[in-house]
Amino acid sequence: MSKATIARPEPAKAPAGRSPAPQKRRRNVPWTLRLAPYLFLLPNMAIFGLFTIYPAINGVNISLYASPNGRIFRWVGIGNYETILSDPTFWQAARATAIYTVAYVLLSVVIATLLAVLVNSQGWGKTFFRGVFFVPVLISPVVVGLVWGWILQRQGGLLNTALGAVGIGEIPWLIDQNWALVAVIAVGVWMQAGFYMLILLAGLQGIDPSLYEAARMDGASSTKQFTAITMPLLQPTMVVVVVLGTIHGFQAFDFIFTLTGGGPTRATTLMVQYIYDNGFVSPIRYGIAAAGGVILFVVIFLVTILNYFVSRRREAV
Repeated sequence: MSKATIARPEPAKAPAGRSPAPQKRRRNVPWTLRLAPYLFLLPNMAIFGLFTIYPAINGVNISLYASPNGRIFRWVGIGNYETILSDPTFWQAARATAIYTVAYVLLSVVIATLLAVLVNSQGWGKTFFRGVFFVPVLISPVVVGLVWGWILQRQGGLLNTALGAVGIGEIPWLIDQNWALVAVIAVGVWMQAGFYMLILLAGLQGIDPSLYEAARMDGASSTKQFTAITMPLLQPTMVVVVVLGTIHGFQAFDFIFTLTGGGPTRATTLMVQYIYDNGFVSPIRYGIAAAGGVILFVVIFLVTILNYFVSRRREAV
């Protein structure tokens, strides 16, 4: 008597025109290979942690102490912050910093946008003009301050000489309080506008050209194309420029220090120079300088977060 054979079910065939689904296989990756990418990042992160993260954390710690020489520290708690907030010089520097930052960001965004649109519309010489506008970014801020200090001299300065040639009197650019702040803002915008232009130019080149072709076919003017297509699609890139400009504005120091030294009568002394004066100019107060740095960090952080959420809300609308 023969044993009955049990028929095994045949594997289901894939429908015609479809390839069989690939089988998922678990690959046991050795832990050494998983660790390899982090090893490549380790040197950079170690340097970043040693020279950026650790000094920042240590700065918060120093802000809770009073030290006249960096060797003897006396615990004062939040006393340094109370001293700063009651210091008229601090509020003068905060006011100058706010004026400088707002004017710097607004002018930088407007000028950089116009330059980016101008360069993007050029059929020839685009690379040349892009390089020309970017050159000031490559110059050392200290050199920028020295050169513009010579240009803006009241007597014999290049700008006042040119103004005198057309019948305009000499302007005390670096002597008068109001004019000095105007000069500092103008030099700051001149120095960084090319950098923001490149960012906005990248955003412009990412816009689909077919949108402009369709708008032209519908009879839209250049102004209408700019307001209805360019500006809305360029808004995310502008947010980046605003955030970077805000950070640069709050951190401005080097070219201002060589241009005006913070004068006249501390009219161009911004927050960073206030911190510098307390940390390196007699009488030295390391705790006050560290507390000023912490306050500046908090302000920059809050303003950046505010810009982010405002931009996200506008995009949602």
